[in-house]
Amino acid sequence: MTAIVISGTGLYTPPESISNAELVAAFNTYVDNYNQANSDAIERGELPALGHSSEEFIVKASGIKSRYVVNKSGILDPERMAPVIAERSNEAPSVQCEMAVAAAREAMAQAGKSAADIDAVIVAASNMQRPYPAMAVEIQAALGIAGYGFDMNVACSSATFGIQQAKDAIANGSARCVLMVNPEICSGHLNFRDRDSHFIFGDVCTAVIVEREDSATSDDCYRILDSKLQTMFSNNIRNNFGFLNRGDESGIGKADKLFVQEGRKVFKEVCPAVARQMSEQLERLDIPATRLRRLWLHQANLSMNQLIARKVLGREATDDEAPTILDEYANTSSAGSVIAFHKHRGDMDSGDLGVLCSFGAGYSIGSVVLEKC
Repeated sequence: MTAIVISGTGLYTPPESISNAELVAAFNTYVDNYNQANSDAIERGELPALGHSSEEFIVKASGIKSRYVVNKSGILDPERMAPVIAERSNEAPSVQCEMAVAAAREAMAQAGKSAADIDAVIVAASNMQRPYPAMAVEIQAALGIAGYGFDMNVACSSATFGIQQAKDAIANGSARCVLMVNPEICSGHLNFRDRDSHFIFGDVCTAVIVEREDSATSDDCYRILDSKLQTMFSNNIRNNFGFLNRGDESGIGKADKLFVQEGRKVFKEVCPAVARQMSEQLERLDIPATRLRRLWLHQANLSMNQLIARKVLGREATDDEAPTILDEYANTSSAGSVIAFHKHRGDMDSGDLGVLCSFGAGYSIGSVVLEKC
């Protein structure tokens, strides 16, 4: 059977960015207003006083320095602290569709593919802006692609899981070439009033073209040597927002309808599981870690990435070996590892090996071993 490759990637970056300083200023204003408005209850011990955030705290906790967002003004408004994203008519392109089309066109150009060459569209992201019709079908129509499309959600691992779905579709003959896109509007499900998480996420969209190697015309292809997926149930990263919320009005607007996590538990449980999966995968493929040129890791937390890379390589990874983009983009859920791959592969030579890896809620872990063609 012919090999299957990634032949192009695309990236859409929103035009607005928020620095840590701007985010902290808005958050601390909200805290001061809250503490003042509830001063009597706080003094009586009925409510806890809220504490300030700081730039130093954010960088130390995550390595994040800024993030791109689809709307800045709403997030930085202490009275709102949520993006302003106007509803559109059903006839207008959706926000996620616009983002995906922009990223997809770059990926298609890199791969040298037209709409006629693509048989399927997979939208793999942590949150869709509506249940149906599928975002993938709207994007498929906007690009003029025939065939089929579907949405899938495995939280931060959606992209790696999507790559395997694309690979499997090509291997079983249901598609010749697949477009996989990751439109992430993470600011929509982030609680900007929570000190422990208000800085974590940013917005972005990535796109990947997957096809048979014998049909690829790009001079920058990466052979998919292997992909491995794993899920383990955990409540330590959770979002309870959904259509059943209207069945119990008491829960509407509660904090659990946005992103919540037990960060320390996630760090302790996820890091060794990710490193173990990658190491076992490489061992099965008879690839020593010393042969790896690059690790394109999920961009959630700098300390997590450093620990995972150290466990896999058996030593500290250099910035070249495990590049970081989360300082500029923050955590962009499924798109993070793809951004790292998109931006940090230009110096790879034929035969060089790397691993594209994601991990997140579920827990979910996806690792894809790639070889530069």
